[in-house]
Parts: sequence; C-alpha cells; structure tokens
Amino acid sequence: MTTHPLAEVPDHLFSDEQAEARWRARFHAARVSLPDWALEAPDRTVYVSNASGVWEVYAWDRATDTHRQVTDRPNGTLHATVAPDGESIWWFADTDGDEFGVWVVEPFAGRPAGSAAAPAVPGSKAGYPAGLEIGDRVRVVGVADDDGTTIFLAHAGQEAKVIYQNEHDGGVSALSRDETLLAIAHSEHGDNRHPALRVLSVADGSTVAEKWDGKGKGLNGIAFSPVAGDQRLLVLHERRGREELLIWDVAADTEQEIVLDLPGEVEADWYTDGTALLVAHTHEARNTLHRYDIASGTLSTLDTPAGTIGNAHTRPDGTVEYSWSSAAEPSVVRALFADGTDAVLLTPPGDRAPSSSPVVDAFVDTPNGRVHALVARPAHAPDGPLPTVFSLHGGPHAADEDRFSAYRAMWVDAGFAVVHVNYRGSTGYGSVWRDAIEGRPGLTELEDVRAVHTWAVQSGLADPKACVVNGASWGGYLALLALGTQPDLWAAGVAGVPVADYLAAYEDEMEPLRAFDRALFGGSPADFHDRYVECSPITYVDQVRVPVLVLAGENDPRCPIRQIDNYLDRLAAREQPYEVYRYDAGHGSLVVAETIKQSLIEVHFALRALKLR
Repeated sequence: MTTHPLAEVPDHLFSDEQAEARWRARFHAARVSLPDWALEAPDRTVYVSNASGVWEVYAWDRATDTHRQVTDRPNGTLHATVAPDGESIWWFADTDGDEFGVWVVEPFAGRPAGSAAAPAVPGSKAGYPAGLEIGDRVRVVGVADDDGTTIFLAHAGQEAKVIYQNEHDGGVSALSRDETLLAIAHSEHGDNRHPALRVLSVADGSTVAEKWDGKGKGLNGIAFSPVAGDQRLLVLHERRGREELLIWDVAADTEQEIVLDLPGEVEADWYTDGTALLVAHTHEARNTLHRYDIASGTLSTLDTPAGTIGNAHTRPDGTVEYSWSSAAEPSVVRALFADGTDAVLLTPPGDRAPSSSPVVDAFVDTPNGRVHALVARPAHAPDGPLPTVFSLHGGPHAADEDRFSAYRAMWVDAGFAVVHVNYRGSTGYGSVWRDAIEGRPGLTELEDVRAVHTWAVQSGLADPKACVVNGASWGGYLALLALGTQPDLWAAGVAGVPVADYLAAYEDEMEPLRAFDRALFGGSPADFHDRYVECSPITYVDQVRVPVLVLAGENDPRCPIRQIDNYLDRLAAREQPYEVYRYDAGHGSLVVAETIKQSLIEVHFALRALKLR
C-alpha cells in the first residue's frame, strides 16, 4: 500500500493577530437555519445550528422562547423536522457522516436521561434518505439503497408496509393534508435528472394519477395545499426551457400553469390558507421574494435586501420568514411581517461574523453562450494582476450565488482574487444550460472555465502564472480534470472529496448517484465505457505537472475513498508533487474545527505552491 505525503497543517495563516482572529471568527460565528414549524402548533419549531461547534439539531418553543439542543453526535446532524402536532422531533441518524441510516423520533420536550431516540418508522429499513412526510395518522419514509427506491408507509402505532418499490431512483414528494394521497417522484423511464410524478392512494397504494412531460422535462412535486380536503399539488415543471410553476388539481385532473413575467427561474410554496404562493425568484445568482395571489393572478414583490435567500416560508398570520446573506454580510434569519416591517427573527449566541468583500458580476461571451461568473477581490489589493483561485461549485446541478462564505473570505484575506464560474451544468440559467453537459460531463464545464480564465487574465484581474483551480465534490472532480486536460492554465490544484477515477467511483458510490451518472452519461459504464474514461481525471493524470492537494473523507458514500486512492497511487508512481489530507467522516464535515483545519490546509498549500510563503 502506497504511503502518501501528508498535507502540512500550520498553526496559523497570518502573523498579524487581528487578521488571524478575523478569518477564524467567520467560521466560529454561530449560524442557524430557517426554523421549521409544526403546522398545528406553530410555536414549536426546529432548526440546525453550529453554536456548539458542530452542526446539530435544536428545538425552539416560541411560546416560552426556550431553546434545547436535541442532538449531540461526533460528526453532527443536519436533517430534522417536527411533526404536525408539535409533539415530536424527527431526525436522521447516519453513521460517521456516511449518510446511511434511519429516521429516529423523540418528544419535543426531550427524551428521558440516558435513553436513546426511537426508530421513527418500525418495519422500514436503513438506507440513504429519499424523502419523508409526517401526518397525524400516517408516516411515509423513502429509502434508497442498492435495491433502488423503497417507500414505506405506516399508520400511527403500526408496522410499516411497502407502498412502492422500484429499481430506479425516486422518492417521497408530498402527502395531502387529509392524508389520503401521496405524491412520489420516480425515474422508471430511466432518467432521474428529469423525474416524473405519480400520485398513490394511501389506503391501498394504488395509482390515482400520473404526470410526465416526456424526455428531458422533469417534474418535481413541491407540496399539496395545506388546507384539509384540498387536493391541489404545487409542481415545478420545465416545459418552456426553465423551471416554472403549475398547480395540479389531482381530484379534478386539471392544471393551472402559472406564467410569471420574471427572468431566470422560480420555486414556491403555499401560504398557509392555500390562496397564494410564496415565490422565490432566482436570477443571475441573486434572489427576490414575491406573493402570487392564485385567484387574481396578481404578483407582488416583497421588500427584501439584495443578496441570496436560502429558504423561506410563511406563517399562519401571513408573516414571511427567510434566511438571507450576501457575499459581504453574514447570514441571518429574518421575518417580514404583514404590515411591511422587517426584523431579525432568530439571533444565534455569540458575536456576529465579520463582514467580507462583496462579489461583482462578470459575463463572458463564448461560442456556447454567455457564462456568468462572480468575482471577489481583496479590498486593498494592488491594481496589477492578482493570484487568483477559480473556485468551482459542486453539484453539478447547483450554482454559486451572492451569499456569505467564510471560506471565500479566507482566500480573499490571504490576498487572492476569487472567481466563481457558473458553468454549463449550473442551475438557475434554464434547462438547456443545465443539461448541456449530458453526454460529455466535466469536459464541457471546463470549456467555460477556460473562457472565464482567459477573460480574467486579459482583463488584468488574474496573474496567469498564479492561478489555482479548486473545488469540492463535483467541483473537486472538475479541479482534477482541469489539472490533466488544461495543464497550461494552472499553477496548483486543490480537490476536496472528488471523483478521481470515474469507473471505480461508479462501482462504489451510493445507488442514487449511480442512477444520476447513468442519466448524465446516457447509460452505465457497461454501455458507454469509453465515455466514462474520456471524462475521468485519472485518464489524464500523466499530464498533471503542478502541485496537487487532495482532501478525502474515509466514509464518503458519494466520492468513495478507493477511487481517490487509485488516483493518488498514479501520482505517486510519477513522483508528482502532491499532498493528501484524510479525515474520519463522510462527504464533508459538520464539525467547525474540522472545517477550519481543512480550509487552513488548502490556503496554506496554495501559498506554498505559488511560492508566496
């Protein structure tokens, strides 16, 4: 077994104490998610926070303004919700961050000392989460594993029974308020990137209705109306080349398409009385909120600050609560009241994170369309070209936005310009842009990255001899692929939890991702072996000629460790300069100290690789 060189872990990044304290404070500052509230007991809410130093679940009783830490696990807990009656909290218990586990339940007020949370749905099985719906009488949990998708349904106090099972990827979408209908997403047509919808009868599992828009046009069930007896399902569709909304009355089998005069794409959820929708609009990496009155078709804009809205929902009194940040200002949970006033809703303990540099837009025209990038630079940087890190987002169905990032701010504080590229494959720019990578993933995105790199150099922003490519997950995959296919562009590379050897990754990764890969490549490696090889970083490892840092989780189900070791072994055989950092968790860490350590390793590595330290 090859012994790989370990990454250096410095004690500090800056000799200046104030500068050192500032970047660390951004990571340590407590953050909170938008609280999820119980439909029948709105004062009972749950949220996740890093206040303890690890992301864990908290209960908040608004009536008494008391907070309780629900979970306390070495690698943290990220997924939780509260039952409609507010009496219980459900959270997902995996093992060491491997995402494989079961839902468990405990009383909202807390379980007895020394006792463990109970299995939430007895009779179901462990697996990767594939949706959850909790009613007063019915519980539905989706499980993904090597058998495909299994959906279990249990009536309160009874063992779960299988209501749906299929070898293809799918999951639970929505349960009607009267608990008679269950909407599920499925990919029985073979493409989980563009799912279809099916509505089942809770009583016997029979199919009540089907909806599929055909090849390349996905449907996502958001939620049934929150009004009992109302069987309208809010759906996200892409019939006109971008994500838009429709309301499907399942009982009447009629549709109401909602056509909004807004650029970009939209998501939405119901107001609690079922008469209006809260619309979240995404355009060029920023969000706005709107109220859409269903009867009149009137769209009104809500007064929110410029930036990115992570999540939003409404309360029974019409209050809109939302999480917000911008690149310059740290995240906060706010409430927009019916009278138009806006206030901070939930303030985490401790000091607020120090602010950082804003991002500005760059639009780069290419033969394949206009690429949108976001650029941050040190506040007092010289006018001349800067060392620049091209930070590539994961997903690939995601996008970089004008949101706060302690990680970005750390690079900026270290003297780097930071460039985020919303390459083809990113969401928020229409279906054609998102799906353009199908059949040739990785190499397609890197054409856009090259174009933005050319712009950054020609504009005088980036020093062509001091450009670093980095990313995590899909971004880590792109970073490794870039180092091998674009060796002329990069002075160093940093890849966190990457796909490094696609054939081996496919063999070892979780089944939902294998299904995603089949949809992305057009089939499995057995069908398109050469295509997987062409798009795999290990194919080009012999062309890598700059220092490489790889960070990997031992228990990662998404980008498993064996395929990363294969790539590292090839680097070692060539005596190519590289360093490795491995940690005992999964696809990333929920522990603040671990996140700080990894970020410090990355920036320190880049400074050494560029001989700036």
